[in-house]
Amino acid sequence: MEAYMQWIWVAAVALFAIAEAATTAMVSLWFMGGALAAFLLAVFSVPLWIQVTAFVLVSLAFLLILRPWMKRFVESRKTPTNVDSLVGKIAPVKEDIDNLSNQGVVRVAGVDWAAFSANGKPIAKDTPVRILSVHSARLCVEPAEIV
Repeated sequence: MEAYMQWIWVAAVALFAIAEAATTAMVSLWFMGGALAAFLLAVFSVPLWIQVTAFVLVSLAFLLILRPWMKRFVESRKTPTNVDSLVGKIAPVKEDIDNLSNQGVVRVAGVDWAAFSANGKPIAKDTPVRILSVHSARLCVEPAEIV
């Protein structure tokens, strides 16, 4: 069995690489490193229990050390959508906002959006509001403090 272990570890590296390429979710990347370490030990005929231990420890180390760094790198490349850019903007109320009657319209950059009040209180027409978030196709707003 130990004579074939280097091929088993190569197959494991390949399978983890294929799984990583298929998911792109950084799930099996760490196990590729562990399998590669175990493969190198198998090349030098190190006992199987040491190979398996190295696989587990190296995979765990890669997961704990590199995953937070890689996650920051991947998330920093996230591009906000046009809808995300609305948050924080101030816009006028075009139709009174009343959560109880499910009414309210805010005009942002020339586009009318359905809106609701964050605190549940009605907001009168022409009141400037700050956009707090976007829920589906509705804006969550609060009256803006204009200085």
